[in-house]
Amino acid sequence: MSEPAVNVLLTGFEPFDKDPVNPSWEVARALDGWVCEGATVRAVQLPCVFGKAIEQLDAALLQWQPTLVISLGLAGGRVDITPERVAINMDDARIPDNGGQQPVDAPAVSGGPAAYFSTLPLKAIVRDLRAQGLPASVSNTAGTFVCNHIFYALMHRLAKRGDPSRTRGGFVHVPYLPEQAARNPGAPSMALATQVQALRVLIETALTVKNDVRETAGQLH
Repeated sequence: MSEPAVNVLLTGFEPFDKDPVNPSWEVARALDGWVCEGATVRAVQLPCVFGKAIEQLDAALLQWQPTLVISLGLAGGRVDITPERVAINMDDARIPDNGGQQPVDAPAVSGGPAAYFSTLPLKAIVRDLRAQGLPASVSNTAGTFVCNHIFYALMHRLAKRGDPSRTRGGFVHVPYLPEQAARNPGAPSMALATQVQALRVLIETALTVKNDVRETAGQLH
């Protein structure tokens, strides 16, 4: 009897807010089929729509039965790759999603706890990215839009399985692409090839580092 396939689920979002491109999906689909440490990356695009994004995530989790799940999202204005530390049970949209919804002070998952922490080795990831000359930092806020919505839903589902060592998961924000920064003068950006390289390093670290390193990544504000 053959061993079951080992999969890494990598999700990215469709474009939103009238932008023609979303780097989170461009990065994810560039890595679709890549094999790392015996695991195959499976890229899935999520709609930038509250609720529907969770439905698509659930379908992908059922289809691929991954041992590692990394969801990507865009954080325009950030200068580096930022793995997120915490997801909060709060939807509070500054703008409508792609379905026209704009929830205010609503739970991402009704009855869920206030927050979940990522189970990725965040500090080891940042260490390894920086060692490769790739800008990175730990972020302590995933916002309150669809990115945090899907991050919280993911961690809620993994927590309900009762065995956090079985499937690790978390969320990573990526910066604008250069063409997006050209439409937003003064905004920082990062080339797609660099973002793809960063995710290769990130995935390899997440698959091989079992216990995170203990070093500061704290912030004063």
